[in-house]
Amino acid sequence: QVRLVESGGGLVQAGGSLRLSCAASGRTFSSYVMGWFRQAPGKEREFVAHIIWSGSSTYYADSVKGRFTISRDNAKNTVYLQMNSLKPEDTAVYYCAADNSVATMFYRPAEIDSWGQGTQVTVSS
Repeated sequence: QVRLVESGGGLVQAGGSLRLSCAASGRTFSSYVMGWFRQAPGKEREFVAHIIWSGSSTYYADSVKGRFTISRDNAKNTVYLQMNSLKPEDTAVYYCAADNSVATMFYRPAEIDSWGQGTQVTVSS
């Protein structure tokens, strides 16, 4: 199992930026892909982005392409989500996730191995 701890959330005005961090510990060698999801009030949890731990191949939801960037620091076992040009629609609790399968990230998020506790991002208009 992998322990994931998110940080970096907060309150920001529309057009501003935030960087989220997700620090991983434990059986990190079992994780192949790291991802970010978010859940806004009244909505289901949705995929935001993922990155392959080794190799840095990335994928983004259409709603955040061009504004968000996912990256990682292997030495620190940490994944980041740089969020620029934030919109009120980005307001949500953001969760990081770890799994050994890209397919699980795409199609079976209920089966993802590890989740962080979530960090609140609020974008004011």
